[in-house]
Amino acid sequence: MKYLRFNKNSKADYNLLFVYEDKLSSLNKSALSDAVFEDVKLAISNKLVTGASGSMNIFSSKMYEKNYFLVGLGQKNKLTIQNYEKNLNSALKKINGYNIKSISLDLNNIAIRNYDHIKSSIIEIEKTQYSYKKTNTSSLKECLLNVSSKISNKQLNNTIDISIAIANGLNKARILGDTPPNICNPTFLAKEAKKLEKLNKNLKVEVLDEKQMRTLKMGSLLSVSQGSTQPAKLVIIKYMPIKNKQPIVLVGKGITFDTGGISLKPSPNMDEMKYDMSGAGSVIGTMQACAEMNLKNNVIGILACAENMPSGVATRPGDVVTSMSGITIEILNTDAEGRLVLCDALTFSKKYKPRYILDMATLTGACLVGLGKYPSGLFSNNDVLTKKIKSSADKTGDRVWELPLYSDYFDELKTNFADIQNIGGRYGGAITAAAFLANFTTEEKWAHLDIAGTAWDSGNDKGSTGRPVKLLTDFVMTNK
Repeated sequence: MKYLRFNKNSKADYNLLFVYEDKLSSLNKSALSDAVFEDVKLAISNKLVTGASGSMNIFSSKMYEKNYFLVGLGQKNKLTIQNYEKNLNSALKKINGYNIKSISLDLNNIAIRNYDHIKSSIIEIEKTQYSYKKTNTSSLKECLLNVSSKISNKQLNNTIDISIAIANGLNKARILGDTPPNICNPTFLAKEAKKLEKLNKNLKVEVLDEKQMRTLKMGSLLSVSQGSTQPAKLVIIKYMPIKNKQPIVLVGKGITFDTGGISLKPSPNMDEMKYDMSGAGSVIGTMQACAEMNLKNNVIGILACAENMPSGVATRPGDVVTSMSGITIEILNTDAEGRLVLCDALTFSKKYKPRYILDMATLTGACLVGLGKYPSGLFSNNDVLTKKIKSSADKTGDRVWELPLYSDYFDELKTNFADIQNIGGRYGGAITAAAFLANFTTEEKWAHLDIAGTAWDSGNDKGSTGRPVKLLTDFVMTNK
């Protein structure tokens, strides 16, 4: 997709303008031909154009050879990031059915505090161009951006480049998540990560096999993969353009298919367990975005990749394993496997002396029950880090909600047969899972994002969302 600055001589097949339910008069007159502006005024007075959220109206001017697409955003003072992106996405999908090649986007009427609507708009456009089956019939090739004259061409071009890099990373995470599990196994993920080396000379990828992990005494991670014929992989993606600077470390859960192991899951919707590697996918997408935009910050991505399968040699409930940290773990439920691969990856990440460690994981159904599909669950042992993550979430619309880590939850992990057990009681499962991980990050500034509710959509829109790539890229960009 090609992005250019809009000017008065620009011509596009369709011109998108945004209108508000309570501020219809704020329509940007300069973006309309005189004839169409009068037509729109008449349509507004006759209540044919309402500005209601999700409403769409098309006007054409034969004299000026222009088509206008008015997209309603609801009440201006109630406009949210999510509502703007949803309405833009709906409009773009509708336009894709018109077999057009170019659009203009009037962004002068968008006002959301601390929100980069130019960047977000480009990312939404790029998202609508994605199709796993490669059957996206969109003919859209060019977008003209009508933005404030206060924004220089250099600033706009920089924003365009950054936005495309983020969108590419987000769509990379989506395609990895959507890839069938008979293709996307730990070895496949490792190879996809290795491809990133071509993007930037500062990016290097290392892959550890099971033999190397046994040498490192990663007994917890290896206990998950031992029931599968697919070998586990620990993938380290280093992007280190700055010498002698502590990196941010991103750790992703990469369970490429989760049957639950011996604690077998119920069969309905088990096909969606191919998305259990979405944490690792989001790390790959974020690392790709950082490399493409040539970001000046040190970041390391670590992917803990395994397949959780039942077999005659699979881990059993009641088994006790020793993690890389030396902490022994009684496994009471083999379907609580994500924390078992993550804890060794978190321990391994300490060797890089990170400024911050963030892990991303489709960890618990309990988080989905508690928060629904909208925010990711946020847990942290550091208030400053929590505020930084919340700031990036607010700026990008990739929402999070903080949950507590009271000492009571840690008590639920006590057992007579090991240092800790891998599950707590019946309630607060997302929190006891985070508490489990916190045992391995006591001296680091650490945060955990439970993306079980946000990493993919079900139903007619089934597919990976690419979350939380937008949040992570903003976090890395703003914490240099």
